[in-house]
Amino acid sequence: MAFTLYSLFQAVILCVNAVAVLHEERFLSKIGWGVDQSVGGFGDEPGVKVQLMNLVRSVRTVMRVPLIARQGHLYTCGAKGDVAFTLFNCRFKMGLLRRFCSAAGYGWDYPDSEFRDIPLCYPETLCLWLLLMVISAEKFRLSPLGLVRLRQSLRTWQPIDELKKGPFMLQACVLEYRVVEDGVEVDISLTAISHTDQPVWESVTTMLSQDKGRKPNTQHIPEWYDSQLETSEPEEATIVNVNVPCSTVMTFVWAFSDYSPNRVLTLPVKCLGYRCPLTPRLWMLSKCLAEIEKHKGVDSIRAPISVTAQFMEPFFIPGKVSIKFWETVKRESSSKCVSFEMKQYGGKRPHIQGQICRTTVDYVN
Repeated sequence: MAFTLYSLFQAVILCVNAVAVLHEERFLSKIGWGVDQSVGGFGDEPGVKVQLMNLVRSVRTVMRVPLIARQGHLYTCGAKGDVAFTLFNCRFKMGLLRRFCSAAGYGWDYPDSEFRDIPLCYPETLCLWLLLMVISAEKFRLSPLGLVRLRQSLRTWQPIDELKKGPFMLQACVLEYRVVEDGVEVDISLTAISHTDQPVWESVTTMLSQDKGRKPNTQHIPEWYDSQLETSEPEEATIVNVNVPCSTVMTFVWAFSDYSPNRVLTLPVKCLGYRCPLTPRLWMLSKCLAEIEKHKGVDSIRAPISVTAQFMEPFFIPGKVSIKFWETVKRESSSKCVSFEMKQYGGKRPHIQGQICRTTVDYVN
């Protein structure tokens, strides 16, 4: 029998299918390849076993979806328990921090300054693998393909620099599922805890699994999200224009880590028909916070604070954006805040709107 290109393609499909259907509890956990059986701490150089485990998880995440799950549908999970994972003995990797600062608009030498804290969005890059483990878990009730970030809340109890003082812990869990007109929303919590077992940073992100048969409609606002954003036109506002080249996407993806799942997920997502390149929404938030810190000083984002952001229109690159920020007063507590938004240069519809408010430790808790 001649070996043809079709035979090679068929063999690849069969191998990928074999990896995609591997059961987490019945097979992978028994051979020490479960999601809770990773070896080494965060920041260690991954060995062959860790790289193979990451490859298996990425293949199961991407290729299992076209075979089983469809977007916008909330599945009933037979397994009991919540979707939650914890990483212990995590450590800072300075090279990863520098790459993030360079890609997110802070400058490659940002961490070298002792007068500036670690960027507010940086801990989310540390939780990237935890997030992948959550959305690829057997108990996760949505298709991981096509999840879109809608809203995000960031809170800090202490300066993020506290994580540099010793081994820290990262946690990720699913808080709530909501069936809405557009499909199904899910709230995912990410938390960083210092070596003294004190919470330092928390992020709650709402993602949408959109039903392709429905048209986008009004978004449901969860209880944790502070929807009282000041959207009135300010009398005095600072406007910063930023060019966004095509290299922004690859630079920001590379900034996550050398073994980022974005590298594995990018090609299949393109093959499945998604338009590209889109500016990462985490980049949009981080870029706004970076410009605010540059113009208003580090005190404007120093802990304890609360940041709320709502993502709206996607931004296709290359292009140019205008970042506007101004001081406001929160309606409920009369505390001073900084509101911000990002629009396409010369456009009217914002890509992101948000607000930074100073809080107390008791209030955040």
